Amino acid sequence: MSRYCEYCGKAKKACICHWIENITATTEIWILQHPSEIKRAIGTARILSLSLPNSRLWVGEDFSDNDELNSLLADPERDVYVVYPGEGSVPISSVAATANKQRLQTVILLDGTWKKAYKMWLLATNLHHLPLVNLDNADSGNYRIRKSSKEQGVSTVEAGYLALSAFEADGDKFVPLLATFNHMIDFQIKHMPLGVFEKNYLGERGKK
Repeated sequence: MSRYCEYCGKAKKACICHWIENITATTEIWILQHPSEIKRAIGTARILSLSLPNSRLWVGEDFSDNDELNSLLADPERDVYVVYPGEGSVPISSVAATANKQRLQTVILLDGTWKKAYKMWLLATNLHHLPLVNLDNADSGNYRIRKSSKEQGVSTVEAGYLALSAFEADGDKFVPLLATFNHMIDFQIKHMPLGVFEKNYLGERGKK
């Protein structure tokens, strides 16, 4: 018998399924997940894929020859954006403000560390013609138990929440994504050995 939940992929004692809320979105979220993230206890991509019926999740490192992805990218009725703060990226708020709501609006998230996401981006040449967007609506993320080298580094679920909030008028309906995320993080902190969180993650920001 597997010790992992067949739905969320977490260890059964850390299952997040009971916190998941089904949310209807008109904007699509596609997640390209690095294989190293699949069994990561603090991974957040599954919160999005379980909560959003129209989301999609693919696992891999090089998606350039992914037939399903390429078929969807070829849909002439869909506008697709990649969340990646690279050269030439534009604020997601400005893109969302001018988006044609009569067309399918799709946002791609790269789920991995900054280093792995960078490699995924380099390899996925089928994405290079797509517009890049940056999350100008983001404050510093609340990913309290995963260090980021970026000042405004956010988790995948936070990135999804910010993207959806930018594209859809009723941003409040996506708050359950963050609620599930916070429940998951609180559970992980609670089960850390005494002093580990304070020593390794709290830092100066957490002491304020």
